[in-house]
Amino acid sequence: MISVSTLVLFASASLALVIIPGPNHLYIAARGLAQGRAAGLASALGVEAGTLVHIAAAAAGLSYLISESATLFAIVKWAGVAYLVYLGVRAFTGKEQSAADAPRPQPLGRVFLEGVLVNVLNPKVALFFLAFLPQFVDTGAGSPALQIVVFGGTLLLLGLLSDVVYALTAGTLGARVNGSRAARKGLRYVSGAVYLGLGVATAFAGRK
Repeated sequence: MISVSTLVLFASASLALVIIPGPNHLYIAARGLAQGRAAGLASALGVEAGTLVHIAAAAAGLSYLISESATLFAIVKWAGVAYLVYLGVRAFTGKEQSAADAPRPQPLGRVFLEGVLVNVLNPKVALFFLAFLPQFVDTGAGSPALQIVVFGGTLLLLGLLSDVVYALTAGTLGARVNGSRAARKGLRYVSGAVYLGLGVATAFAGRK
């Protein structure tokens, strides 16, 4: 059984990590700015649903396999790069609406799924779980896989709280400026730049 002191230490370290703005926060903020609070919240839920996949993978040892296999790592990485670049190009080209038109919201289910894919296809998240969670595992306190699930769930809940704050803040700001055609065009370019920037960052992600 995980000791209370270990769980408190892990929660404190995790809280410090999730407060710092990261790629997921940027993605969620871009979604919220472009489509409002509902889309921001849907993307936040999608991102954390993707975290569930990483938790399961870490518990099952798949994260270790990805970190040790150059081929597997490359497949996941370049799939993530391609998807983020696709989102960026779609935002810049305005295939869903022109800058002069009122925004045509994407279905929230699609926004949720995109959040899942953005997180699942980020190999750095898998490696983070592999590097961070095992440091708190006590082999004498029961099943290591179960401990990873508990630690991962704690990190997920704290991350979700952080994500919701970013989603609501960006969504509120986006709702205020979306009435302007010029602002909508600017937000579209900002969103595109964020997606492309995340794609470039993922492309340069190393295995170590």
